This record gives sequence, structure tokens and C-alpha cells, in this order.
Amino acid sequence: MDTAVFEQHESEIRGYCRHYPTVFASASGARQVDEDGRTYLDFFAGAGVLNFGHNHPAMKKALIEFLEADGVAHSLDTYTTTKRTFIERFHEVVLAPRGMDHRLQFMGPTGSNAVEAAMKLARAATGRREIVAFSHGFHGMTLGSLAATANDAFRRWAGVPLENILRLPFETAPGGETALDEYRRAMQDPSSGLRPPAAFLVEAVQAEGGVNVASAEWLHEVQDLAHELGALFIIDDIQAGIGRTGSFFSFDGMGLAPDIITLAKGLGGFGTPIAMNLNTPEVDAHWSPGAHTGTFRGQGMSFVAGTVALDFFTDDAFLQGVKDKGEIMRERLERIAAAHPDRGWEVRGAGMMQGLDTGDGAFAAAVQKASFESGLLIGPCGSGGRVIKLIPPLIISEEDLRSGLDLLEVAIDAVAGEE
Repeated sequence: MDTAVFEQHESEIRGYCRHYPTVFASASGARQVDEDGRTYLDFFAGAGVLNFGHNHPAMKKALIEFLEADGVAHSLDTYTTTKRTFIERFHEVVLAPRGMDHRLQFMGPTGSNAVEAAMKLARAATGRREIVAFSHGFHGMTLGSLAATANDAFRRWAGVPLENILRLPFETAPGGETALDEYRRAMQDPSSGLRPPAAFLVEAVQAEGGVNVASAEWLHEVQDLAHELGALFIIDDIQAGIGRTGSFFSFDGMGLAPDIITLAKGLGGFGTPIAMNLNTPEVDAHWSPGAHTGTFRGQGMSFVAGTVALDFFTDDAFLQGVKDKGEIMRERLERIAAAHPDRGWEVRGAGMMQGLDTGDGAFAAAVQKASFESGLLIGPCGSGGRVIKLIPPLIISEEDLRSGLDLLEVAIDAVAGEE
């Protein structure tokens, strides 16, 4: 294994490679193989991008055919046949069955850019500046989305003030049960000094924030308060969406009606970059042509693979399988937690995003290291990296899922036994 070229020439910013110190050469399904031929079960899946695994055969076939036919790989926001097909299929599979008439806005191909666009549109639609965001939320690394992100370790790198955000406790955070009512009362007080916000920005499931799951009741309270104050209701579904919880949106079935939904990560299916916001027509009308541009809005390969990915959401067996495998994950984590009752570990999650809150970032990091050494890729998250988060590809076989959970259990027991 030769990593010298990376260490000599690549920026110090590199992060994941320090936790996975090998050189990967190929990948298929839920497995990656390094250049020495060692196989790793992937329970990190590109930080939630690879919901359908590495090199999915149907997507790979469609991409090869697209390339061989000289398909338009880059198109800015001009019309292409591949974009038309994606839009038509997305409307047919996702929007129409839910009675949604949202407009599809494509922007630069990152989740951070999706959040930037959503915040900008909310401000344009309301004429206001402040966005209400929540503790433990993660919304991106560019300045606007970083302002809404709560993690101090990320925020400190901005180098400038991160402003125009008012932060409230998330439902599961200290003070979360009463924060919305207290904020409402403050907004009713003309001497509170608070200005009406442009939007409330929230994740139904906080992924990077520690796998914190909001209840439908609380999300409705957020939505109701936003609209009561004349603000927009924005759901960031970038990591928890696209099937991760067993339905397309993480908030499906809750009766919510977001004004804007931000999507990215798994949307392109294959791992190629794409981001898209869903804006209600009345909100979208506040855009002017070119008001939020981006060189890489027309991702031909992502449209092609993403269209194939939408077929999964017409397959009830697949969606039920996500729920069933999520239950296997949850039950195993609860068994692991129960085997260490003195540590007070907590299991949280929805569908195939499950987390074990160990309360100790150093412990979780040691488990990540031990897991890697045994052939399992995982990624801690949450405050101080204390939560062991599992987000394997949704298409993983039950056999591989159980094998990976076995490796995790051994790693956790080994690290716990060393303390």
C-alpha cells in the first residue's frame, strides 16, 4: 500500500483517509476492495451518498449507454433529453402520488449549495434576513449553510462572523420541549428585540448531528409556528432522504407540507454529484432567471443514474426491506448496549440510519479504528464524535448486514474490554 503521493502532494484538509488508511481500488454493492485485495464492508456509504451501493449494475449499464451515445454530460441549465426524462420520472414517482406540485430547482451539485439556495429564496420571498435553525443541525460548509450548522469545530474555520441565524434547541436537545412555545411568546412581545424570521430550517432526522429523530408532532409545531410568523418551513432531507428511512422522504406519512425541501447525496443514485430543491410554486415565483446560478447544474450522468434509482421507489418489497433491515440494525445495537448496562449507551435511528450514542468521542473513534482493522467502514458523528452511526447501502444483503454487525460488535467489545 503506497500512500506517499497523497501525503506529499495532497492538502492537509484530507480527513476520511486518515480513518481509512488504505488505497481503495474497486467497489461493488456494499463492499470496497483495496489495492492489496482486502475487502471491506461499507457501512458509511459515501456519507450517505451511496444509498444504492457502489456501481449498481442497472445504473452502470445506463451510464455506459449514455456515454457511448455521446449524451450531454454538462449542460448548465439548458434543456436536455436526460433532464426531461428525470423530471418526468421524478414527478411520476415522487410528486404526483403525494399530491405535490413543487418546482424542481437544480443548482451547484452539493447539499451545501442546496441549503444556500433555499435560504436565499426564503429571504427573497419574505424580505427578511434571519433563519431559525436548530442545535446539533448540520446543513453544509459554505458560509450561509455553515451559519445554520451548529457544530463548533466546523464553524471555527469560517474566519468571519456567521450571522443572520437564530438557533433554537432541537426537540431532543436540552430545552427542546419548551423552546418553540418560549420563542412564540417572545415573538408576541413587541419589546423582545426579535425580528420575524424568513424561515425555519430543520432536519426530520439529524444525521451528522448524532442521529436525532424528531417526532411528527414536534415537526408540525415547527411548521405551524413558521407559518404563523409568516416564515417558510424548510426541511433539509439531504442525508436522511432518498429512501434512507424506508420511504422517499424521511418525513413521509407525517402530513407535513414544506415550502422548500433540500435534496442531494443519494439523489443521483450512482454517486455522481447532484443537488435539487423542491420549491412550492408560490415560493419559487420569487426567483428571477439566473438569480442563483451554477456551472454544474446540468449533471447529465446524475440525471441518467438518478432516473434508474427512482425505480426503487415503485418497489414495495425494496422499501419494506429497508424497514426490515433497519429493524435488524436497531435490535443488534440495542443488544450491544444492553451488554454494557453500566455505560448508559442509547440507540437512536430511523430505517437504515441507526446510531449508538456512546457518550464518548474517544471511545467511538477507537471503535472506528478497530472496525476498520477488521474490515468494516463506519463513521462517528454527533457532539464530539460520540455516536457510532451506521448508514450501509440500502441494497445490502441481509447476510452482509449481519456480518458487518458482527464485526462491529466484536470491535465494540474489544475496545470496551481495554478500558
